[in-house]
Formats: sequence, structure tokens, C-alpha cells
Amino acid sequence: MANYIPFQIIRDHLATFFHKVVSLVNPYNEITIHEYCGEYMNRDELYAASQAYLSSTCSSRARKLKADLSEESDKPSVTIDDYEEVIDTFRGVRVWWCACMRLPNSQTMISFYPSQDQRKYYRLTFHKHHRKLVEDEYLNHILREGRDVTVRKRIRKLFTNNPSSDWNGYGGSLWSHVVFEHPSTFDTLAMDPKKKREIIDDLVTFREGKEYYKKIGKAWKRGYLLYGPPGTGKSSMIAAIANFMEYDVYDLELTAVKTNTELRKIFIETTGKSIIVIEDIDCSIDITGKRKEKEEKDDDETDKRLPQMEEKDENNKLTLSGILNFIDGLWSACGGERIVIFTTNHVDKLDPALIRRGRMDMHIQMSNCTFEAFKVLAKNYLGILEHDLFDTIQTLLSEVNISPADVAEGLMLKDSRNEDVGACLMNLIRVIEAAKEEATKKAQQKLAAQENKKSSKEESSIVRPLDLEEKNSKDELAP
Repeated sequence: MANYIPFQIIRDHLATFFHKVVSLVNPYNEITIHEYCGEYMNRDELYAASQAYLSSTCSSRARKLKADLSEESDKPSVTIDDYEEVIDTFRGVRVWWCACMRLPNSQTMISFYPSQDQRKYYRLTFHKHHRKLVEDEYLNHILREGRDVTVRKRIRKLFTNNPSSDWNGYGGSLWSHVVFEHPSTFDTLAMDPKKKREIIDDLVTFREGKEYYKKIGKAWKRGYLLYGPPGTGKSSMIAAIANFMEYDVYDLELTAVKTNTELRKIFIETTGKSIIVIEDIDCSIDITGKRKEKEEKDDDETDKRLPQMEEKDENNKLTLSGILNFIDGLWSACGGERIVIFTTNHVDKLDPALIRRGRMDMHIQMSNCTFEAFKVLAKNYLGILEHDLFDTIQTLLSEVNISPADVAEGLMLKDSRNEDVGACLMNLIRVIEAAKEEATKKAQQKLAAQENKKSSKEESSIVRPLDLEEKNSKDELAP
């Protein structure tokens, strides 16, 4: 019969029969997790999560290890080496992990992507009685824990959007980035402790609220409006939130965005666990409610523009409607776990629709320096909690508005070799007193201007006797 049936067919049938016999007596199942998958050979997220999970949880039980340094991390990652096996336990169930690699059939094949035979993969082995537990819960546990490990180890980045001329039609990158290294934290932030505690609690609730947001049918995002005078720490607050949440920061420059379509493209390229920041949004005049007033009298050609031309103009620029859809429209649900932050020095200039609750969920007023905020700065700059001059400083701060940035500058003497705490505090007192004198001077000038304006109005309203005589003479001469 061998003369009529090809040997390959006999071999395949024997192999299939052998595997069926083994499966009848083998009580274990296996799941293979390949490094690359799909038509375009994209790296599988479950594989990356498994690698991170094994690196943090099971590598201590392995004998053969390997280390590498990826572009997304500032620390070497140590995980199990190829063909090494480790044991993990989940809810009392034991499973076996093995890092495997399928060698290529031919070493002469050249490809830009790993072929099916070149793939690395993990083989997960477990008793068949626990198959449902592994498929329904353990794999989700691996994915969740692996993602958390990756986030903790990654290098956080500060992104800025490139002008559309740099990427439109040429495949260029929409974002460029640098390593995010801002040192600000909530401990170093000059703010009232109660207010800081309120913000931290809100951030923790958001971070742990994935299921809650899903339950109530809202996108997993949070909006914060930071408003207040210059120098009150709005940028430091953003950095403190990023460091606390361990999120990347996307600094969106609206002046580089020309249309609503560009804004959507840019937003799609952002990732989860990120903060999207638009600073000084009140300076983006075209999207605020109180825009620059147009001239009351336009040219006749402008008055007679066709509706089609107006609609075309609206589609070719960034509009308030596009911003609102970016914040909480359909596109805002893409990705999840994002924070959107607006900053402004003049909250009254913003369109109410832009900052209403639900879009900007929490409004945070960044105020001038209070005594509680000063004590934080004194601890940061001088390392002290109390001093005899604190009472004087507290009295001065209650009498004048001065920003935390100015107070911090007052605590820094030009001569860095002088470490006398008393000298630093005396220098700050002089700075506050100078600010108080300047504020008093401005108030007096403003009052004087108002009085001059009032007196000029009163003079203009007085009718002089000469004017009355002139008026009467004109009335007599009138026919």
C-alpha cells in the first residue's frame, strides 16, 4: 500500500492519531501566547503583559534569566530566559509558564517581520479541570497586572503636537516628545493642605472608577479647570497630578491646529493613562465665548456671502463645537482613562458651555499665597517648620496679595553661600512690604483717576450763566 499512498499523508495521520491518544491520558491543557499576531505582525499586548508579569512576579523563582533595556523604560527589565520554566499560583491553582522560541526552517530567508517559525511565545500549562478559571479569570489577571507593571516601569513623556505642515500628507508624526522630568509633587505644592487633600481624593476616585464609569454610561475621563492669577502654580499643579497618577502629558497647542478634523486626528494618537493639557485657553480667542468684537459695519460683499461659503469656512477652521466634541463628545470615549486640564488667568472670558460641570468636572482656583502655602514653601526652601518671623509674615500676607512664585523668589537669596534662615525670611519680608507699597500706590492712583473722572463729569453737567444768556438771545431772535 505504501506504493500508492504518499509517505507524508501516512505520517500526518499517524501524528494526528498519536496526539489523540496522548490527549486521552494527558490531564493538562496548554495555551500558547505568541509575540506577534495579525496580518501586519503587530506585537501582541497579552504577550507584552505576560512578559512584564513574569518579570515582576515569577523571575525570582527562575534559574536562567535575561535582561534588556527598552526605549520605554529607564531601568533594565529582568525576565525568564528562553526555554526556562517557572511555576505560578492563582487562587490555589498551580500553572506552569515556559518561554519558548520556534526556530526558522531556513536561515537564508530575509524578512522585515518575524515569520511564523521565528516567533517567540509563552506556553501556559494547567490542569484541564481549571480551564474555565484560567480562561475567564487568570488571563485577565495577567493582562491587568502586566499593564500596571509596564506603566510603573515606563519612562513618562511630555508630548507636544507638531504643526500640520510637518505631517499632513507626508506620514509625519503628529506628536514629538521629551522625557517628563518635572519634580513637582503634592508635597512640594504651595497650597492649602485641605484643598490638596480634596484634589488627591478626587484623583484616586477617578483612577479606581473604571467599573463605576462603565456602570453609569460615561467615558472614563475627568476634566479639571485651573484658574487664577499668573504665578499661582497652575503648571506646577499639572506636573504634580502627572507625577501622582504616573501619566504621560500631552501639551496641546491649539494655535498649531487648523481644523476640527486635525484635532480629531491628534486626539486619536494619544494614549490612555495620560493628561491632555491646554494652557491659557483664554488666549485662544476664536474658541471662547467672548471673542473679539467684529466691526459693526462690514463691506457689502461680506454681508452678501452665500450660506454655502459660510459653511465651507466653518469646516475649514477650529470651532467651539469641535473643542466641545473633543472634550465630551463621541471621540472623547476613545482609549479611556484620560484627564483633560484647561488653565486660564481669566475664567470670565471663557464660554460657559466650555467649562460647565461634566466637561470641566472640577474647578480649582489657584489663589495668591496664603500663610499655609507659605509654610510649605518655607519647608521646601529652608527646611523649617517654625520661626520667630512667621508671625510677621502671616500678618503681611493677610494684608497684601502676592503670588507663591514671588514668595518663593523672596526666599532665595542671590548669594547661594549664605544659608542663614533669618536672612532669607527678612529678605522675604522686604519683598512683601515692597509689594504692599506698590499695591497701595496703585490703589491711590486708581482712586485719584476715578475722582478726576467724576469731577470732570460734574463740571460738564453745570450750565454756566453765559451759556444761558446766549441761549435766551438766540431764542428771541428766532422767528
